[in-house]
Amino acid sequence: MTLQSLRARLILIILSPLLIISIAAAAWQFRNTTQRAEEIFDRGLLSAALAISRDVAVSGGDALSPDTRRLIGGTSGGELFYHVYAPDGVFVTGYATPPVPPASTADAPPQQQFYDATYQNRDVRVLRFQDATTVDGLTGVFTISVWQDMTVRTGFVREVVIRAFGVIALLVLSVALVVWFGVGLGLRPLLDLQDAISKRTPSELEPIRRPVPIEAQGIVSTLNSLLDRVSRRISSKDEFISNAAHQLRNPIAGVLALAEAVESAPSSVAAKERSAELVSAAREATHLTNQLLSFERAGGTNLADRGEVLDFAQAVEAAVTRFRNQTPGRDIAVSYHPDGRRHEVWGDELMLQEAILNLLTNSVIHGGPDVSNIDVTLQSSNGRTRLVLQDDGVGIAPDDQLLALGRFSQTGTGPGSGLGLPIAARVMENHGGALTIERSDHGAKIEVSLPSVRKRP
Repeated sequence: MTLQSLRARLILIILSPLLIISIAAAAWQFRNTTQRAEEIFDRGLLSAALAISRDVAVSGGDALSPDTRRLIGGTSGGELFYHVYAPDGVFVTGYATPPVPPASTADAPPQQQFYDATYQNRDVRVLRFQDATTVDGLTGVFTISVWQDMTVRTGFVREVVIRAFGVIALLVLSVALVVWFGVGLGLRPLLDLQDAISKRTPSELEPIRRPVPIEAQGIVSTLNSLLDRVSRRISSKDEFISNAAHQLRNPIAGVLALAEAVESAPSSVAAKERSAELVSAAREATHLTNQLLSFERAGGTNLADRGEVLDFAQAVEAAVTRFRNQTPGRDIAVSYHPDGRRHEVWGDELMLQEAILNLLTNSVIHGGPDVSNIDVTLQSSNGRTRLVLQDDGVGIAPDDQLLALGRFSQTGTGPGSGLGLPIAARVMENHGGALTIERSDHGAKIEVSLPSVRKRP
């Protein structure tokens, strides 16, 4: 067997399964990006429709506000077109003729319809939105059509997918280079290494521990380092996907609830108020999505050295307020007891809010049907800021504490994904803090602590 043939054989053995995985990952990335783009762009159409509805009611159809014009001029990277007509069919404002909906949408609810259509020989995405309001003394259901060229959406998907393909190609090329130059260190050591690699499967990314001569130790060390980076990257991606799905569930549910509230509003005034709340909730969900991406990139780092100085007391208060707004149907009293001082810490405020919100939600989900009160106490001692959450639920037995802190595990049957405490614990660890489950005679008692701000050297 010649050196050249050994190189070709090793490259074939190693890169074949990696290429299969890469193709599968690329296909998944394309599908996931396409779905996400649909959600983002449809949400942009809805935001624009709500803004246009508001301005039409305020100005009587004469003009749109500067904010709304900026919104429709560049939503999701492309211009929006709109058309508004009154309950009697009279044109109010916008472009003269909206795209005609396909016959398949005839049975869909008229209040909010998304569909694909053709406008001036171009494929467009359309939202047909109905809103009850009053314009110049005319009260009724006004129909607002908002549409956008599909090339904007396809361009967004193409850009994201090209970047993902570039990363995958770079990874495959890195492996190929390591194998190619490693074989050049010597024929016999690489024959033994070939035997070790050929027995691997795509799911086995543990380091190679077979003894090799000193001439081959460099490539073995390089290959093991690469396998470790790939393994940690895959684990990080899997954890991020799980955490993102868990974190986005509540904001999306809030947006859906507000959308239903707008649909069932008893009056135009109530509809306008709830529409504003819906826009705010949609923006909050979008902001949370961006923060989750930052959270994924910050995995394994100490945000206490990268964040900004913030008042932890305000972050806790904001999280308690969000929790109260998200659980209006539950008779649960949340008592917040700050000590009246500023508690400055280094970190990311939204990530800390999400961690606290996870703890409050965890008390409701796993505290049992009789949980009715959650006490939140904030204080500082020994250079650390400490937050204690005590509920009156079923509590967590000492033997179940490790289980409660494990990802996707629960101490009992019930709703939830088992990510509330692990996510909060990871956020605290990334901020140089810690999460502990304290002993309690009644209910669950969770303490989180963060280092207080000190002057950097």
